[in-house]
Amino acid sequence: MSNSTENDYKIICELLGEVDNEKIELLEKILSIYQQLHKNKLNKFNRSLPLAELLVDRWERASLLGFGEGTSIYDSVIVIGEVVVGESTWIGPNVLLDGSGSLEIGSNCSVSAQVQIYSHNSVMWAISGGKEPYEYAKTKIGNNCYIGPNVVIEKGITIGNGCIIGANSFVNSSFPDNSKIAGSPASFLLK
Repeated sequence: MSNSTENDYKIICELLGEVDNEKIELLEKILSIYQQLHKNKLNKFNRSLPLAELLVDRWERASLLGFGEGTSIYDSVIVIGEVVVGESTWIGPNVLLDGSGSLEIGSNCSVSAQVQIYSHNSVMWAISGGKEPYEYAKTKIGNNCYIGPNVVIEKGITIGNGCIIGANSFVNSSFPDNSKIAGSPASFLLK
């Protein structure tokens, strides 16, 4: 073990309490397991992921959440409330799925990294000093949709089947089947 690694272990042990050889040995084992998991994932899928993503099976997590068969969801995804997802949908890293007002995502969709899909907001609550309630409305994404990275979808929006939403878009109105939209606020590119 290098001096640098040993110093890192000692710092971690100090945060956990007394520094002792047992803790250092445990940290060495954890590091060894992480390195093996990382190497296996890199060799199998040509990707490097954070530790939590190496430990969690994305398809198993989707199944535990009751999502459709073949759907995968990264461990870093936040799921709130009533969220229903169809089959064979991919939900990328660092996504927020707010189902507090009900959220439905269809089958064969791709929800890219950092997407935020809401079914509630606290605007009126905030500007009324907490006197007004939160607002809730069902949000629905159809089948066969692509949602680009960093898209934000407001509460109560319906996106039809076969839609494409360009990266960094803010979607605050509904769109019919086969729409291609982008922008802030999102608007039609082609219909």
